[in-house]
Amino acid sequence: MPKIVLEHVTKRWGNYYGVDDLNLVIEDNSFITLLGPSGCGKTTTLRMIAGLETPTSGKITIGDKVVFDSELGINVPASKRKVGFLFQNYALWPNMTVYQNISFGLKNVKEEMDCYDEDIKILRRINEILANPNELKEIVSEVYEKKAKTEVDRTILKLIDTYEVSEFTAKKLKNYGFNEAKDPKALALEIIENNKKKIEEIIAKYKAKQIEIDDESRLISEGQIVRKVRRLTSEEIDLAVRRSSRKVKIGEFMNRYPSELSGGQQQRVAIARTLAPQPSVLFMDEPLSNLDAKLRLEMRSELQRLHITTGSTFVYVTHDQLEAMTLATKICLINNGVLQQYEKPLDIYRKPNNLFVADFVGNPSINLIEVKGKQNESGNIDLSFFDGLAKATFVPNQPVDVSSFHQLQLKIDEENINQEKAKVDNGYVPKSNKDLPFKYHIPKIDESEVEEKVNVTDEDYILAIRPEFIDFNGKDFEGVIYSAMPAGMETTVKIRVGNYLLTGVIFGDISFAIDEKISFSIKGKGILLYDRRTTRIFTLGKIVK
Repeated sequence: MPKIVLEHVTKRWGNYYGVDDLNLVIEDNSFITLLGPSGCGKTTTLRMIAGLETPTSGKITIGDKVVFDSELGINVPASKRKVGFLFQNYALWPNMTVYQNISFGLKNVKEEMDCYDEDIKILRRINEILANPNELKEIVSEVYEKKAKTEVDRTILKLIDTYEVSEFTAKKLKNYGFNEAKDPKALALEIIENNKKKIEEIIAKYKAKQIEIDDESRLISEGQIVRKVRRLTSEEIDLAVRRSSRKVKIGEFMNRYPSELSGGQQQRVAIARTLAPQPSVLFMDEPLSNLDAKLRLEMRSELQRLHITTGSTFVYVTHDQLEAMTLATKICLINNGVLQQYEKPLDIYRKPNNLFVADFVGNPSINLIEVKGKQNESGNIDLSFFDGLAKATFVPNQPVDVSSFHQLQLKIDEENINQEKAKVDNGYVPKSNKDLPFKYHIPKIDESEVEEKVNVTDEDYILAIRPEFIDFNGKDFEGVIYSAMPAGMETTVKIRVGNYLLTGVIFGDISFAIDEKISFSIKGKGILLYDRRTTRIFTLGKIVK
C-alpha cells in the first residue's frame, strides 16, 4: 500500500484559509483519523488528497506518484488516483439490489490490465477444490436435506464463501452431483481428468498462436505478460463483489434492496462497494454519524478489523474524539486549518502539545485550573490556585528551568512574526480567519461575574488534570459534591472548591450525596502544566501537598 505525503498544502477561498500550509506523512497500512471541530479543514484535507478538491498550492504524493503539484501544474483526477471514498450518506441506488449496487462501479472500470484465459482459470480452481471431494459432498448435501429454494441459495453462498469462487463456479460445483455420489473420490478424479484434457486443448490453441499460459492462467507473449486496456469480465466482477461482501459479512443480502436493510447493513453495503475495486487508499468522511450509539460501536469494531484484513491505508474524518481514539494508529488534530498535533492516540491524550489539544481530547474533559507558580531552589514549582484557597507543589518528571523555557517561547514567537513578514513580502494573502490564542474555559459555579483583565506574567500557568487523576481516597484538598452521575461501570463526579468545579471519575458502584463534604488528592505523574500566555505545554509532573 502507498505512503501519502502532503507538502505545504494550502487551500483558501479569497483570504479565508480552509487548510493552511499543511505538512503530513501518512505511512502505508496506517489508520489515520483527521480530527477537529466543525469547519476546521479536515474534510477539505481529505477531499484534496482524494482529488475531489483542488489545493491552492502545495504538493501531494501517493506512493511514488505525484498526484498534485501547484508549481509543475500536475493535478491527477480522482478517477485515476485509485482511491475509495465512503461518504456520510450511504448513496445507495434504491432501485438496485445489493449486488447491483456493489458491482455498478466495477462495470465502468476500463484500464490496462493483465489478460487471462478465464476458462483455464476456472477449471484449475475447480480441480484444486476437487482435491478434497468429501468436504464438497458435505456442503452440497445440505440442499437435498430440506428441498427448499432458500437452502439451494444458501448452499451456493456457502460454496462461494468457503472456496472464494464466483457464483458461476459455485453452481457448477453444486451441479456435479456429489450429494448422490457413493464414491466422491472416484467422481472427483473423473472430473479432474476431463478438466485437464480441456485445459490441454485450450493451451494447444494458444501455442498455435505462439502464446503461452502461466501458472496463474495469464497470457504470455514473447516472454511478457499480455496487457491491454479492457473492461472487467463478468467473472472478475462477480469475484470482486463476493470478495468485498465477504469482508463485511453481507453475502446473504445480495438480492435485497436497500429499503429492506437496516442502517448498519446499508453501511456495510456502502463499504463493500468502496472495497470492491481494491483501492490502495480508503477515505471515509464521518461514515458512522447516521447510526445509533450501539451500532456505531459495533461498526467501529468492524472497521478496525477491516483495516487489518484489507491491509489498506485508511484515512478517516471525524469530529468525535472517542471515535478517533479507538480507531486510529495516529490522530491528525486540526483547528482553523492548522495542524495542532500528529501522533499516536495515547500520546496525544497523555501529552497534548497545547491547551486546545488538551481540552478537545478526552471525555469527560480535562480539568483546567489557572495557577500562580514560582520555581523554588529544588527546581519544583510552588503553586497557588482557587483564589488562594489551595496551595501545592508541582514536581516535574524531568528537571526544568523556567527562565530558559520562557526565553525559548519568546524566540519562537519572534520567529513566527518574522516568518509572517517574509510571507507578506513574497505575496502572501493575509489570513482573514486569524489564528488566535485558544480561549480555554474554567468551570465555575457563578460564571456571570465579569472577569477583570489580567496582566499575564511568567508566573501564570494553567494546570491540566485528567478526571481519572482525582483521587477520592486522598486527604490533600477539601471540597463539596456538586453532582454525581453514575453510569454503571463508573461515576462522573463534580467537586466544588470555592467558586470552582473539578470533574473526577471513580470506577465501581459508589454513590455520593449532593452537597456532601469530601477530601481528595491529585494523583499520578501525568499532571500537565501549560504556559498561560502561549497556551503551549511546559512540562509534566505530579502534585504534592
